[in-house]
Amino acid sequence: MTTVQRTDGRGDHDGRGPAGSRPARGTQQRFPVPRPDAAHWPGLATPPSAPVHARIAAAVFTRAVATLPVRVIFPDGRVLGSGGKDAPTMRMVRPAAVFARLGADAKIGFGEAYMTGDWTTAPGTDLADLLAPFAARMSRLVHPLLQRLRHVVERTQPAHEENTPENSRGNIARHYDLSNELFEAFLDETMTYSSAWFEPGDDLAAAQRRKMDGILDLARVGPGMHVLEIGSGWGALAIRAASERGARVTTLTLSTEQQALARRRADDAGVGHLVDVRLQDYREATGSYDAIVSVEMIEAVGERFWPTYFGALDGLLAPGGRVGLQAITMAHDRLMATRRSYTWIHKYVFPGGIIPSLRAITDTLTAHTRLSVVERRDLGPHYAHTLALWREQFLANWDRLEGSFDGTFRRMWEFYLAYCEAGFRVGYLGVSQLGLARHPFAGA
Repeated sequence: MTTVQRTDGRGDHDGRGPAGSRPARGTQQRFPVPRPDAAHWPGLATPPSAPVHARIAAAVFTRAVATLPVRVIFPDGRVLGSGGKDAPTMRMVRPAAVFARLGADAKIGFGEAYMTGDWTTAPGTDLADLLAPFAARMSRLVHPLLQRLRHVVERTQPAHEENTPENSRGNIARHYDLSNELFEAFLDETMTYSSAWFEPGDDLAAAQRRKMDGILDLARVGPGMHVLEIGSGWGALAIRAASERGARVTTLTLSTEQQALARRRADDAGVGHLVDVRLQDYREATGSYDAIVSVEMIEAVGERFWPTYFGALDGLLAPGGRVGLQAITMAHDRLMATRRSYTWIHKYVFPGGIIPSLRAITDTLTAHTRLSVVERRDLGPHYAHTLALWREQFLANWDRLEGSFDGTFRRMWEFYLAYCEAGFRVGYLGVSQLGLARHPFAGA
């Protein structure tokens, strides 16, 4: 299925109160939860029927939650978890449906059950606060014996979502071509969709500009240079390189929506003559560039194509040039344990994606390029804060979107942002800015 779930109606009432008001941090807004429209969400409206698997899932869930500092409240008043009365609280609305979904596919069913309203948070509990304890113990929630059997029961990523040249454009379109209006509803004025870098007193826009400057500094971008950007976004980094550094930028995207808006934004900024936004795969790029920048694009490359991606950076970089790279990362042991898994994020948000480890990056560079990491800056906690601000804005501005997207999509997007925030908050995920260069004695 695609993630484009548009409706012709207005959607359900969001109960937010005065127009433009924002929820207090730590308090989730209370939304009525309609059942998913079967026409828009095939296979999601009705939970799968597998009683034996559901009973196993219930037993595994009960064991896993027993030691977590949360509370799980069932309709009959039963409570699981080791948390006190002030702990983040999960409310089971339709437990049988939750366990049926978990039994069908644990990595996908938990998020789907939130999308459908089979479980929700109790009043006063923020969704990311609830998900953080799960994320903190992600590798220990399931018994080691069951983890060794994961290859038997878990789905693997489908071949049609692998990021081959033929599939990549469709994978990108499923996320980035949803609509520019969706992203405008929660991003800041720079339209930057990656981790910011905060210093005291920064608002989100200022922190995003600091992040962009950090990447441009790592790539040593200066006046008159020709810069290649792999992954345009909506043009913020290319525009900043042109307007603030005097560089000429060729920037590549596979999203038609992004290309159109990035071109318009470059023209509006007065640097359209310096910014060339191309609808082009990085594997098709040619030429030689004084510097290369790429922000949170490697996650969409796919493990099979990491050598191709880094080889392209090496082959397109002029002698003496530098690369500024920003990458989401995870611990190497978690990468190796989960690298073939098909997850909720793959199904609903980023098809074909895989997050590398820092070791995987350095090993690939060593094996396939003349490049190495010469500078590194870690921004993991900054991403947690970035995601919290995005989610706050998404919920506050939902009324701008509810005519185009339905309530199931809203809960999907809310879960996605909170799920990622929790991962960065507890260190299950990280993000690094990396400066890459050739060893001075490695040759041109």
